[in-house]
Amino acid sequence: MKEAFDFYDPTSLKSYNLDKTMQYQLNILGSLDVFTRKHCENVANLTCRICERLHCQKGFIEYCTICAYLHDIGKQFIPQEILQKPGRLTDEEFEIMKTHTTIGYNICMQDPQLRPYAAGPIYHHEALNGTGYPKGLTKKDIPYEGQIIRVADEYDAIVSKRQYKSHVGITDTLKILIDNTKPLQEVSPSSALEVLSENSKLGKDNPIIVKALISVVIEDIEYEISCTLDYVNNLHNEIKRLKQVDKYHEKMISAKNDKKKEYFLEYMKIFLITNETPENYKEILTQYEKAYENRKSRIDKLYEEIKVIKKLKL
Repeated sequence: MKEAFDFYDPTSLKSYNLDKTMQYQLNILGSLDVFTRKHCENVANLTCRICERLHCQKGFIEYCTICAYLHDIGKQFIPQEILQKPGRLTDEEFEIMKTHTTIGYNICMQDPQLRPYAAGPIYHHEALNGTGYPKGLTKKDIPYEGQIIRVADEYDAIVSKRQYKSHVGITDTLKILIDNTKPLQEVSPSSALEVLSENSKLGKDNPIIVKALISVVIEDIEYEISCTLDYVNNLHNEIKRLKQVDKYHEKMISAKNDKKKEYFLEYMKIFLITNETPENYKEILTQYEKAYENRKSRIDKLYEEIKVIKKLKL
């Protein structure tokens, strides 16, 4: 099975020639709160891998990834009571939140090292059908990097556990993004002229990019299955070893003289490892068996999730 691409691995950073450039961006992200910083890193990772699925050129992947790193940099100037609000934002608060796009753009434009990547902050909330912000641009005016980062941003924002919302499953998140590729079903009478335009046939998200994201997500799930299988196999071996200990323990219990009891006790000790004793091995065995069943169940669920995701229709 192909190993999942780890953008943060030093080898990967070197292959993309990002060592020095990325270090500066990472320092900039240090001014953000922990949730936003982690989100920026996740979106950069997803953006990089989506670009690979889209067969983008190496230079564009590097550029687009750095844009993604910086897409929420403007949030450092959003009041914490709004940024960290546990409930739904009011209309007034949402208008303030939306300014992180233009604030981030201005931050980039004022810094010569960040200026080339200003597209990340300014375009990542624009929608193909013109319903996004800050400018309400449509497909022809939204650069490809903005369209890619938007999809990566939406996915991570929905699927990640945040302090202000409940967790949404991967499949349900992908369904939301697929719905966002479709035209609006209901349009107000005041938008009648817009309905006649080409934009009325568009959704918010580019379906080609969402399809690439789905491929990335499937690969991530397959990688998790692979890692979990390795752990399950290791647990299986540990359980087998401790059951051997248990077999000698039973023989020790049923032994009729001390010499034989000591004999079987020594055999038990041969199979025990650090922090395991004849007194606690059964507790450890029980923990291993529970972990084994839990991980096996997790693998079954992951396989089922892949089946469901592959049936999703764009």
